[in-house]
Amino acid sequence: MSPALASALAAELTRRADEDRELMRQAETIPPPDHRRRIAQCHRDNAEALATIVRRHGWPTAALVGAPASTAALMILLHAPDPGFRRDGRDLIAQAVAEGHCPAIHLAYITDHCAVDEGQPQLYGTRIDPKTLRPYPIRQPRDVDERRREVGLGPLQEQLEALGIRV
Repeated sequence: MSPALASALAAELTRRADEDRELMRQAETIPPPDHRRRIAQCHRDNAEALATIVRRHGWPTAALVGAPASTAALMILLHAPDPGFRRDGRDLIAQAVAEGHCPAIHLAYITDHCAVDEGQPQLYGTRIDPKTLRPYPIRQPRDVDERRREVGLGPLQEQLEALGIRV
C-alpha cells in the first residue's frame, strides 16, 4: 500500500472515531431519541466504511495505518451493530496480533465484547455493565489480572477505581 493511501485511510478512520466520540460527548445536550438515532446512524456508517477498508486492504493494523488509526478502527468495530462483523474483526485482529502487527490489548477488548454479546463470561474484564456498574461476568476471575497483564492492561481493580467504580 502506498504511503498516501495509508495516510488517507488513517485520516478517515480517525475522523470517524472522533465523530463517534463527539456524539457521545453531546449525550447530555441532545434529546434522547434524536441522540440515539444519530449515534446508531454513525455506528452503521462507520461499520460500513470499516468493512469496505477491511475488504480492500485487510485489518487496519498499526503497521499499516499507524497506532492511533488502528485504535480508531477497533473503536469503530466495538460499536458496529452487526455481531457477525465484530466476530470476523476479532478473528482478523487475533491474526494480526499473532503476526506482531497489532497490539494484544486490541484483541482483549474485542474478545470481551464478543463474549458479552454471546452471553459468555469475558476474559479480561474490560466490559462494565452500565446498569450495575460492575464488570460483566468474568471467566476464572482469580486469574483475570494475570491475563490482563499479558495483554498490557493494568489490574482490574485499578481500572474500576479509575472509572469511579467501587467493588
